[in-house]
Parts: sequence; structure tokens; C-alpha cells
Amino acid sequence: MAILNQAHTKDHLLVLEDKLNLLKVKPLTDEFLEQIGFIWHTDDDNSSYIADELVKITQTQAEAYYEAANELYDMFINTAEYIIENDLFHEVNIPFNLVEIIKLSWENDVHWHIYGRFDFAGGVDNQPIKLLEFNADTPTAVFETAIIQWALLKYNNLDEKAQFNNLYEAIKENFKRLITLDEDTSTFDKYYEGWKILFSSIRGNIEEENTVRLLQTIATEAGFHTEFAYVDEVEFSSNEGVFFKDQNYEYWFKLIPWEDIAIQESDLGNILHDIIKNQKAIILNPAYTLLFQSKAFLKFLWDLYPNHPLLLESSFEPLHDKPYVEKKAFGREGANITIVDKDGSIIDKREGEYENHKSIYQEFVELPKDKDNLYYQAGVFFAYEGCALGFRKGGRIIDNMSKFVGHIIDN
Repeated sequence: MAILNQAHTKDHLLVLEDKLNLLKVKPLTDEFLEQIGFIWHTDDDNSSYIADELVKITQTQAEAYYEAANELYDMFINTAEYIIENDLFHEVNIPFNLVEIIKLSWENDVHWHIYGRFDFAGGVDNQPIKLLEFNADTPTAVFETAIIQWALLKYNNLDEKAQFNNLYEAIKENFKRLITLDEDTSTFDKYYEGWKILFSSIRGNIEEENTVRLLQTIATEAGFHTEFAYVDEVEFSSNEGVFFKDQNYEYWFKLIPWEDIAIQESDLGNILHDIIKNQKAIILNPAYTLLFQSKAFLKFLWDLYPNHPLLLESSFEPLHDKPYVEKKAFGREGANITIVDKDGSIIDKREGEYENHKSIYQEFVELPKDKDNLYYQAGVFFAYEGCALGFRKGGRIIDNMSKFVGHIIDN
């Protein structure tokens, strides 16, 4: 896979003098993308989802993204501990029927967080890095980040350039940590006893299915016995665990948001609680990642780390002295987001299906933008450490019509 040239630095807020720097490239053909399983390459308006450009970043900028993700993950761990200890689940909009399963998964180290994605403003275009949110439960853009932007380098004869992109190998190592429970994965073969992971997605969503199948491939390369099944094909037993075709699986990876399980599939949620409590299977990503996923979590992150340079002020009440963004605790793809100016006027707004979730109010900051006034949001994956960078570009609110943009490190 593509290289990550990463030195360790603490200067993640270094303000750089260069502006957003873009390199036009020859796009990958639809035929090529389909050959490697990337079917969702064209948006509803018949435009390409993969941008024909790369964001050029420096090594220093790559290191800053890396360090920001690492520092923030430690802060998320501490904040989650605070929420659990003080029983603040309702305040972060956690469904009541997931509270106990979150506690169970948090208290036992075997419930390992495989991967998540931080969304950042800044880091390029002379702007400091600021956290927007953490997609910790079911993050998208794995295929795009790990495979597609690397392929763009090869396709354009740019493979001598580096990327901040070790996602494939980082996820593979994290699968091994399910067994070693340690930074050092060299003992994996010593302790591995042929354990199995069942990977599942919802039937009919090719993007989610092929993302899950990519993760299955990574786990297989890590050394696990793996299988894929649609969720409706999986059998669950409170006392015996997870089964597919009469085969019992020690791990079940599901690309289904935990909040959807709680609200739409409460019976399944109850069974998964029993399975975890009875230690009959381990569910990936763990239930505690729903805490990280909740945007209401950002309020407590700000309370514990007020004025931290990586954070934007966040509150359960509108901010009256500055522009702010109102978003829902579990909104997705830019839905139910309103950007409000400090005089109360609406700058931009998106409707959606998440209006019943709790609102969180976060200080507004402009994303870096290009000469066409399109905005760029950085996504940094975390799998034990910061491991990969990709961008999305679109309007002021990054929604499901945004484009994926790769990058190169070009000092």
C-alpha cells in the first residue's frame, strides 16, 4: 500500500504560509474502478464522485494531522470515562437500551476499537486544525482512502510521491490486536487459535457491502478465518452467540450504526447485550464507540478541555457571540445542519431525517476553499494511531453530494 512518511512532532498547530495547493490528475476510468469493486463512482447528477485532482500537502502538514488525531483520541478516552462515571448517557443522546452494553464493552479490553475517522477543518490554506466531529462507529470512505487515492498516484505515474496513507496496514494490525491486546502484534501467531470473524452489511447497499468486504479481506490477510453474510442471514443466540450456516463466530463486524440497532432493531440490541454479557461474541466496532460518535459528546469534550487549540467551542445552547453550527447528535451526510451568523441570520441549512435527535451548537469555522469557492474537509483515520488522510470537497455544508479528493505529500 501507499507510504506514510511520518516523523513525530508536537507542533500540530503550526500555521503554514502556503495556500491550498491542488494538482490536476487524469481520472480513473469507470471500468477500472468497477474492476476493483468500487461501484459507487458516479453521483445522482452523473458527475464523478472521485475528483480529478489531488491536494498537495507538506510533510509538516501530514505530521500535524497525525499528531492531532493521536492527541484527540486520548482526549476522547478521558471524556468517555467522565461521561460513564457520571452517568451522563442521556445528555449525549444515548438510547437508554444501549447504556448497559456500552458499559460492558468499555469495561473489558477485549472490545477493541478497529478504526474511526476524525473530520477536521483546516490543516491547509493557512488554517489551524480544528475538530468538527469523530465518526467512530461506522465511518465511510475506507475504500476511497485506502485504495482509490493510492491508485490515482499509480495511474498518474506519481507513485514516487508519498501519502499520509497507511490505512490498510493499520487496520490489519488492529485486527491482530484483538488477540494480542497490545501495541506489539508480533505475538499474534503465538496466541491466535483459529478464531473467526463474521462480516455483515445490510442487503442492497453496494457501497456498504464492498466496504465490509474490503475489511474482510484485510482481516483475512491478518490471519483470521472470515466469512461474509447479510445481516438478515445471521442468527443470534443470547446464550450461544453469533452463527452463520451453523458456524459459530467469536467476532461479528457490523456496518450498522449502534443507534439504528437501538431504535429500529431493539430486539437485536437486547440479544447483543446478552451475547456480550455472556461473553459469547465480541461486536465490532464496540458499543462504546457510539459515545464518540455522538456529536453531543463535543460539549463535554469542550468542558474538560476548554479553549484547547484543536477544539471549537461547543454547547447545548446557541452561541450568541459568534457564528455557530447547529447539528444533531446522530445526523449524517450533512443532514439537519444549520449554520447561523452571530446576528441570528441563517448562512446555510440542510433538512433531513434526524430532527428528533438532540441538538448541539458548535462554533462555526470556514473550511479551506479553492478558487471556485468549493470547500475542503480533511478526514483523518485512526486505527491505534492516526494513519491516513483524505479530503471531501463540496459546499459550505459537506453533504452526500460531496466529492472525494486524494492527496500527495509534496514538499
